[in-house]
Amino acid sequence: MSNYNADVVIVGGGISGCIMGWKLAEAGADVLILEAGDRIDRNKSILAYMNDPNRNNDTPYPQASNAQFPPMDNPNDYYVQMGPDNFQSNYIKALGGTTWHWLGTCLRFVPNDFRMKSAYGVMVDWPITYNDLEPWYNLAESALPVSGNSEFDLGAPRSQPYMMGEIPMTYSDKLIQKAFENLTLPDDATKKLEVRGTPQGRNSKEYDNRPACCGSNNCIPMCPVGAKYDGSVHAAKAEAAGVKILTNSTANFIQTNEDSQVTGIKFKTPEGEGVATGKIYVLAAHAIETPKLMLMSKSERYPNGVGNSSDQVGRNLMDHNCVLSYGLTKDPVFPYRAPLSTAGVENVKDGEFRKDRAAFRIEIGNDGWSWPVGYPEVLAPWMMKKSGRTYHKNVPVGMETQDTYNPEGDNKDFFYGNDLRNMIKQNVEREIRFAFLVEQPPDPNNRIVPDFEKLDSFGNPRPKIYYSIDDYTKAGINVAVDLQKKMLDSLNATQQHHSWPYGAGHIVGTTTMGSDPKTSVVDGELRCHDHKNMFILGSNTFPTVTASNPTLTIVAMTLRCVEAVQKQLAEME
Repeated sequence: MSNYNADVVIVGGGISGCIMGWKLAEAGADVLILEAGDRIDRNKSILAYMNDPNRNNDTPYPQASNAQFPPMDNPNDYYVQMGPDNFQSNYIKALGGTTWHWLGTCLRFVPNDFRMKSAYGVMVDWPITYNDLEPWYNLAESALPVSGNSEFDLGAPRSQPYMMGEIPMTYSDKLIQKAFENLTLPDDATKKLEVRGTPQGRNSKEYDNRPACCGSNNCIPMCPVGAKYDGSVHAAKAEAAGVKILTNSTANFIQTNEDSQVTGIKFKTPEGEGVATGKIYVLAAHAIETPKLMLMSKSERYPNGVGNSSDQVGRNLMDHNCVLSYGLTKDPVFPYRAPLSTAGVENVKDGEFRKDRAAFRIEIGNDGWSWPVGYPEVLAPWMMKKSGRTYHKNVPVGMETQDTYNPEGDNKDFFYGNDLRNMIKQNVEREIRFAFLVEQPPDPNNRIVPDFEKLDSFGNPRPKIYYSIDDYTKAGINVAVDLQKKMLDSLNATQQHHSWPYGAGHIVGTTTMGSDPKTSVVDGELRCHDHKNMFILGSNTFPTVTASNPTLTIVAMTLRCVEAVQKQLAEME
């Protein structure tokens, strides 16, 4: 058995764990990070992706037997779904975490997001306010850093400008901005759709040994040049500051003593087992794996798992239910020439309507139909099916050089040569896509628990998920679909399509923060109510999901928590 000791033991080498480790080590603390996954070589992963004819968004992140996670194309290979609705969002296990394949959107939450109960009589209030977090938002935007236009009013007052200038809005963004000038929310005519550039965690100029964004449109699954921020940036900074990182090390039990102190983290590697001990412990293993670890840590003293006197660990699982809308514009809009999204509509995220239905933000895509349908190689058979033709990937011998098909001949079911190229070109250059990120209220019945009867490939329980989309969320989805039709009509779009909600990959809740230990897992400083030397990081601590992407708030909350950990360490001296 391998034993390690440090001042602070962090479980999870993603964005929050690595930023926490970096800041603590810079201040002189001895820090150990346990990461279940392996290190990722960007160049090798990109080459593997480019050279795989059957590539998908999981290709750069192959599953390891010791670190199984829910794949993008079929999360049920890992999740045990109990319904009634399928939970669709995923994550990866790797040093740097899921930010390897995030889009890079860095929005602040708006002030009313922190006080939903007080403002609208629904959901709950956070134990902190927007003003409490605003200075930490500034630090978070500098730490990544974030590129944005400080003049845009995105609903969140700021005391400092962005560190970097904005990533420019695209040709299609500007066309859409003009088309939306007279559009309003269906249930609030005072809310006009204002298209604004989106603040993003990618360099708009060379900075910190990372290049400026090259507009490759490959942000998901992986930025090929490293212009987009991912957690490996702070993993490297953490190691340079002296943090020890153990990869391929899966935490599987939290040890405690009779004084309710955490005394160690048991972990498993392909070579054996180990224990990591310290003064303070930080769980930063994502909104599914963190509660699973806590609930796995049953003992005679804690029969319901660690940190779970409130019975709230694993509960209040939330996501953005993402409704996609797509169509073909009359004239070309030229997608695939920038990051996957550079603009959106943010001024519709808050209003009196939140008393009755979920809010949403609108993301404008630069990625054609790649999300709802697929890239051109997937688009071809999809279009054939829609047109009633049969798509044949392999053209018959003797027809390889033909540029047209003969409707009366033997090859009437084929598209190939110039016909195929022109069909794809005419479709792709006019493709437009919108995504509505619809918030969801916390519900204790939406939860994750370990399935001790269905184990993963490393012998640990798989996550068993109970999940349902409620009427409040569905009311928001209905308004979104109504608005989508008006948006596409304003662009004279044909072939209009609307999807059933996807998971947005924004997994929230499961160890929520609050002032009352009877109804929450951590306090406003992210300290576990039950175990004063254990902190929990990540979106799993958020009491509500809001309508904005969560990553910037994860970073702001992490930096705020660093101060609490440092203070407690000093008191232990």
